[in-house]
Amino acid sequence: MVVQSDDVSAKALWILGEMGLKYPRQIECYIKDIVSYLENENPKLRQRSANALGRIGRADKNLVIQYMDKLMKMKDDKSDNVRHAFVWACENIAVNAPELFCEKLDIFYEMIFDPAEKVRIEAPEMFRVIGKQNPRCVKPYLDKLEWIAENNTHPVVRVHSAGAVRITRKALNENY
Repeated sequence: MVVQSDDVSAKALWILGEMGLKYPRQIECYIKDIVSYLENENPKLRQRSANALGRIGRADKNLVIQYMDKLMKMKDDKSDNVRHAFVWACENIAVNAPELFCEKLDIFYEMIFDPAEKVRIEAPEMFRVIGKQNPRCVKPYLDKLEWIAENNTHPVVRVHSAGAVRITRKALNENY
């Protein structure tokens, strides 16, 4: 019987994600296994699974699109690290497939107020990523993001929110 440690599994998930960014078709046969770790009891393995799916999805959204519902459930994970990885994974996918998240931006807006600092810091970045390529999706959030950029107690949340507003306004002015 082969006993595999969680640390080895976590490293393998990370490596598969990085390989998937460069060679997505070569790791396609491992995606179901990667997805299965989203439901693992170990938060580090759930985190690394989300990270890997984000990297793979950045390279080829079609490889992860059928698992988006499972990935989206990670927004409610009890682990701060998993919720942070969820936002980061979605950002990665949104770089080349922003349309997958236009109807889901309320989730990321709510995450700006997450109890975990690193989640609050990362959540506005989703608006920047999508606003750059698909500014009409972010337009309804601009006033809210501007208020956050001026009033949030955390300086990085303010900076990231201001960046999302700036990038989105620039894209709106250039494209529309």
